[in-house]
Amino acid sequence: PEDPSVTLFREYLRINTMHPKPDYDAAVRFLERVGIDLGLASQKVEVCQGHVVLILSWQGTDPRLRSILLNSHTDVVPVFEEHWTYPPFEAVKDSQGNIYARGAQDMKCVSIQYLEAVRRLKAEGKRFARTIHLTFVPDEEMGGQKGMELFVQRPEFRALNVGFTLDEGLASPSDTFSIFYGERGPWWVKVRCTGNPGHGSSFITNTAAEKMHKVIDSFLGFRESEKQRLKSDPSLTPGDVTSLNLTMLEGGVSFNVVPSEMAAGFDIRIPPTVDLKAFEEQVAAWCRGAGDGVTYEFLQKCMNQHVTSTEESDPWWKAFSGVCRDMKLQVKLEIFPAATDSRHIRAVRHPAIGFSPMNRTPVLLHDHNEFLNEQIFLRGIDIYARLLSALASVPPLPAEG
Repeated sequence: PEDPSVTLFREYLRINTMHPKPDYDAAVRFLERVGIDLGLASQKVEVCQGHVVLILSWQGTDPRLRSILLNSHTDVVPVFEEHWTYPPFEAVKDSQGNIYARGAQDMKCVSIQYLEAVRRLKAEGKRFARTIHLTFVPDEEMGGQKGMELFVQRPEFRALNVGFTLDEGLASPSDTFSIFYGERGPWWVKVRCTGNPGHGSSFITNTAAEKMHKVIDSFLGFRESEKQRLKSDPSLTPGDVTSLNLTMLEGGVSFNVVPSEMAAGFDIRIPPTVDLKAFEEQVAAWCRGAGDGVTYEFLQKCMNQHVTSTEESDPWWKAFSGVCRDMKLQVKLEIFPAATDSRHIRAVRHPAIGFSPMNRTPVLLHDHNEFLNEQIFLRGIDIYARLLSALASVPPLPAEG
């Protein structure tokens, strides 16, 4: 017989919350049902039309103390169904116990692991001083602009009195678990080059294309140097270097017309250790170096470089790392290479750790045939049960006395 936690996980995976039309209502109804079943208080906050944050709360014995926030998102990214061995919303389990579904790793597993850890602790009759809140948010895969980014500005979020947050991390193919204490900041830069137009048969001077050539050379030259830096230093992870990709090119009207304008879009992800002012000066210099009539604008420019303390003197980290030691979990501290909702939480000055307890698992988020093994999933519940016990029992901090 299947473990009831696995059955619940598979039931959640079958709810299609894929963009562009995620069935948020069905997800919220399902999660609310589980919450009521667990005796948790439930609150719904519509942060903007059709985008509801569900909050399930397990009241602590000392409501003055700051709470533990367990965050997860309900939406999943699109699939290319022809590349999947099994239908992506059927949560098929193979003979090895691998459960295939979009969201199996990112991050419906974590939502259910939180809930099942709470179920276990309640069944054991446990009570904790600190309140535990579970938030289930929409829109993370689109950047969180209609989800966590709005939610952290609201009075309902402030009322949660958050002390420490857990949010998603990544799977790890080795025995080690990845733990993320910060993120790279996304910068999306659009560079426009203007120049002399004319007939496609002539050598026109000062063209937009020649300037664009220089811009792309400079940007991609930097990309190559960061790539080599990552490759040559085994101590570095992708989150430690700046990634840069040319993701969009625009321009031209006809084969025989030299265009007067061209544009390029770059996706840049910058580690929290980089001096952002100096980096922007570098971007400006690359554009200046390409000639006159070259301008740049930001479509996204994340300036938040907050990282969460992983010093043993920090009471939250001490509780988290203590559990890892007691359970003999090998952990690796990293900067998250992409973006999660943790950045919105850190931006309002709350510590947040990204952690999905999935070791010995290939990283398949956003990939075809995303899967998670049921034994890894169940072990994650054990880990969260221990983490919640430790975090919700952190003694009163100086500011709380």
